[in-house]
Amino acid sequence: MSVKIGILTSSRADYSIYYPLIKALNLLPNSSIEIIAFGTHLSEDYGYTVNQILSDGFDVSHRINNCYAIGDSPSDIANAMGNTMLEFSRFWESNHFDLVFCLGDRYEMFAAVAASVPFQVKIAHLYGGEKTEGAIDDCLRHALSLMSKYHFAACEAYKNRVIELTSNADNVFNFGHLSIDNLERLPLLSIEELQTKIGVDFALPTILCTFHPETVNYESNALYALEICDAFSELNDFQILITMPNSDTGGAIIRSSFETLAKNNAHIFTTENLGTIGYLSAMKHCKMMVGNTSSGFVEASYFPTTVINLGERQTGRIITPNIFNTTISKQEIVDAVKNNSNNTYENTKIQIYGIGNTADLICNELQNNIFKSRYSHD
Repeated sequence: MSVKIGILTSSRADYSIYYPLIKALNLLPNSSIEIIAFGTHLSEDYGYTVNQILSDGFDVSHRINNCYAIGDSPSDIANAMGNTMLEFSRFWESNHFDLVFCLGDRYEMFAAVAASVPFQVKIAHLYGGEKTEGAIDDCLRHALSLMSKYHFAACEAYKNRVIELTSNADNVFNFGHLSIDNLERLPLLSIEELQTKIGVDFALPTILCTFHPETVNYESNALYALEICDAFSELNDFQILITMPNSDTGGAIIRSSFETLAKNNAHIFTTENLGTIGYLSAMKHCKMMVGNTSSGFVEASYFPTTVINLGERQTGRIITPNIFNTTISKQEIVDAVKNNSNNTYENTKIQIYGIGNTADLICNELQNNIFKSRYSHD
């Protein structure tokens, strides 16, 4: 009997991280891999990114609709969580897996996994033990860890925190971060190829920005958007490429502010989704990143690329030598960009998130331990 493994993916962000694992899982003998797509993957407003999964050559076995917020108020998010639990209660009742992977800390992922608890679904969680004090994701991430049987942490410090949270060292592994696999294996675009793909010339000094709402202090997001836009308007010695924020509390005001900013400033561009290769290539070739995305902590450490980390959303994550924290105020942002625009890292090698073999290590654990008896006769 084959091992049936599910992959819960709710957005472009988690799918891009999953990518090397999905490829590796599909090579396992005697296995059936089923992708379960929901959340903003199925939203036209967020680019209907389920198509990216299909274009990468993977089948999408299940599409669970009605699992993302229509608006961005706390009530909208809460309603989306309730709808997601309802949809997945039906799904888990009629679909059975030997193991299901979940990733990250978003409200949709939490709701999907919470609905699995009465059905005793065996969940493997990527990436518990992390800390982000400026987002509600913290409590959701920790809850996901408590609902999971297996834990794959991104580094040793996060592994130790999972053990503290669960009071159990069994089935907790530090195999590194799958994003490093992507960076080691994917053919990143040259500056010329990137310009052809997205129309921005990275031969010119370019800032890559991804800024998500601070969901703990969501009332302040309108002010944050204003401060960032004022700073970016003044930083006209740089091109600025902004990738749009997640579906989060207070995200709409940030999104609309960035769209207006780009219309009124020739040096500023916005995009909904660069795709995995496009985004990592932009990160490689940009002068620096400005924002509050987790990719500024993991993926940016690989090159390394200078990161101006804004505000409190990511407070609690490990700070590597390429990251510089600042408050969300116009002058602080402008000063941080100018003061760090010529940073170099020739002798800096950051490897706390692994060396690019995470997918292989996870598959080895599945094959040699977790499902050893099922694979050993193949």
